[in-house]
Amino acid sequence: MASRLEKKLLNQVSRASKDFALVEPGDRIMVCVSGGKDSYAMLYLLREIQRRVPFDVELIAVNLDQKQPNFPGHILPEYFESEGYDYRIIEQDTYSIVTDKVPEGKTYCSLCSRLRRGILYNSAVELGCTKIALGHHRDDTIETLMLNLLYSGQIKAMPPRLRSDDGRNVVIRPMIYCSEEDVAAFAFEKQFPIIPCDLCGSQENLKRKQVKRLLAELEADNDNVKGNLFAALSNVRPTHLLDPIVRQVMGVDDARGRDESLDAIGVSDDAGGCGPGAWAK
Repeated sequence: MASRLEKKLLNQVSRASKDFALVEPGDRIMVCVSGGKDSYAMLYLLREIQRRVPFDVELIAVNLDQKQPNFPGHILPEYFESEGYDYRIIEQDTYSIVTDKVPEGKTYCSLCSRLRRGILYNSAVELGCTKIALGHHRDDTIETLMLNLLYSGQIKAMPPRLRSDDGRNVVIRPMIYCSEEDVAAFAFEKQFPIIPCDLCGSQENLKRKQVKRLLAELEADNDNVKGNLFAALSNVRPTHLLDPIVRQVMGVDDARGRDESLDAIGVSDDAGGCGPGAWAK
C-alpha cells in the first residue's frame, strides 16, 4: 500500500502532467537515471503513473556511464533488473574530457552537462523515444531562477516541458511540483541504492550551493520564501517588465504607441537617453 508521502508525490506528478501535457498516449519516455535520489524517485513515480493512466505509455530507464573513477557500474543494472525495468546503459568517457578541458579549481558542471545532454538527446532519437524525462524538482527550479537573476541577468527557470533547439526532442520534468525535502524523504523510505556524484559533488564552491544556502537562510526567517518564488513563475505581470518583446507580444503598449516626438529631440536607445541600456553606460 502506498504511503501518504508516495500519494502526495504521485498527485503532484499527475497534476504536472495534466497541466503541461507531460505524459501522453503513445509516449515512449526515456527516463534519465543518474543514480541520485531524484532520478530514482522519478523513475518509480512514472511507473506508478504508467500503471494508472488509461492509455499505453512505454518507459525505458537510461543511465549514462561517464567513466568516473570508482563508479560502481553494477548497481544500476542490478537495480533495474531486480525491479523489472526496461533499461539501457550508455558508456561514454566524458570524465576525461571534462577534467582535461576545465582548469583546476573551476566548476565542471557546465561542460559536463552539455556533453551529457548531447549524448542523451542522440540516444533518445536512436531509441525512438518521444520524450526525455529529467528528475529536476521544485527546488531545482527555484535555484535556477535565482542563479539566472543574480548571475545571468535573465528571468528564466526550468520549464516543465521544452522542445530542444534542433526540434528533435521534447524534455519533460515530471517532478516540477515536488519539493526536494519530500523527494529525499521518499528516497529514504524506498531505500534506493544511491550513487553519489564524485565529480561535481566534491566542488563545494558552486554558485548553486551558494544560492541554496541563501534560500535556506531566507526561509529560516520566512517559510514562504521558496513557495513565493515558485508561485511567481506562474504569476507574471508583463506590464511591470522591461523586455520589449514580451511587452509587444502581450500588447502592453498598444494603447499608447510610440511617441515619435522623442526622435525630434534626439532621445533614443542609442543616444544615451532612458533606453534599456542607458543606465549601464
